[in-house]
Amino acid sequence: MTTEELRENIEKALEEIRPFLQSDGGDISLISIDDDKHVKVQLKGACVGCSVNQMTLKSGVEMTIKKYAPQIETVINVL
Repeated sequence: MTTEELRENIEKALEEIRPFLQSDGGDISLISIDDDKHVKVQLKGACVGCSVNQMTLKSGVEMTIKKYAPQIETVINVL
């Protein structure tokens, strides 16, 4: 998978999860993909101060991204 295909797949994953975040007043943006293995995202809106945002990041965002791009090893939220 090329870097561009990887980016497209990660964006597809974010599009899949975005409606769930938006329904709670939040959102997410892709910040970067490092070494085609590590993804940095930024949670926005209500997700920023939410007490369960780490659970959302691991159980929702990371799982969905890995479904579209299995080679991804980590997904982290940057402020």
